[in-house]
Order: sequence, then C-alpha cells, then structure tokens
Amino acid sequence: MFGSLCAVIAGTKGWLDIREYILGHHDWFKNNNLFVRGIPADDTLARIISTIVPEQFHQCFIHWMSSIHTLTEGQVIAIDGKTLRGSYNREDRASTIHMISAYTSSNKLVLGQLKTEQKSNEITAIPELIRILDIKVALVTIDAMACQTKIAQTIVEQGGDYPLAVKSNQGKRREAIVKAFSF
Repeated sequence: MFGSLCAVIAGTKGWLDIREYILGHHDWFKNNNLFVRGIPADDTLARIISTIVPEQFHQCFIHWMSSIHTLTEGQVIAIDGKTLRGSYNREDRASTIHMISAYTSSNKLVLGQLKTEQKSNEITAIPELIRILDIKVALVTIDAMACQTKIAQTIVEQGGDYPLAVKSNQGKRREAIVKAFSF
C-alpha cells in the first residue's frame, strides 16, 4: 500500500507503472522494511488496492494530514472544486468525478477532499468538508459560487474566518455590501 501511494505521488499512471516505480526504488523500500520478500505483480497490487474501503481511507487521510500539519493563526485555507480530467465512463460522460479540496497554500498541502455527485453539488459538499477539518484561527477562502449563508455559518461555527466573495451578478447582495462600506 505505501509503495503504491509513493508511486502515485510520483506521478505513475497505472498498476504496471506502480510496480516499475517500486522496482526502481526497491533498495530504499527494503531499507525501510518494505517489500523485503519481493515485489508483487501488478495484478496483485491492483487486487490489494481494490480492497480499500474509500470512506476508511478518507478518514485515515484526514487524520494523517491533521497529525503532520498545525494551523497557525490567519493561515489561508483555499477551498475549491475541480473536475478530474479523464475520470468519466466512456458510455456516460455525465459520470465525471468532481472533487472539493481544502488546500493550505503556505504549506502546499491538501488537508482534505470530498467527491461530489455533480459540480452544482459543491455548495452542499463544502459544509461537509469544513466540518471534518480543524479550521480554528484559519482564514477560509472560496470562490463566489460558494457565497452561501449555510457555508459562512459552518465556517464561523468551526472557528474560522471567511472573506465573502461577491460578484457583480449577485446584484442585491453586492449593492448591500457596497452601501455598507461606503463612507
């Protein structure tokens, strides 16, 4: 599992590539008590990885990120949604995967991610992601699409700060903000 994770981080694109990566770094893995009895075939790697329960892996990932990263006051956490290129089923292009990520720019580290069903579901997924993160004393930034009462409320309830992003096409809200800050 660890070898596969290292290989994916290094940019491999398939089971054979993962195996090749491990082969190329076998001495390092052996020195760290990994793959001491040899390297499994690519099909075996695929079978092992397919047994991972995504929800449990997600929780482990969040716990790992929390253990290696401590927020500092005012640190920026950028939340954004992206469509994963090439992630669709060829028979159903609507099956494309959309992910919401929380990224700490100062450490260049993803703190957490959630998959959404469709791009429009970012608004419902963002509060879920915020709830699983420790954002106390952080400044959370999100694009204007996420300028929603529920999202702002969730951030404040979790102890974070949130600059609202408002565009011209959000007429009444933008007018109210301009009026409030006009002297």
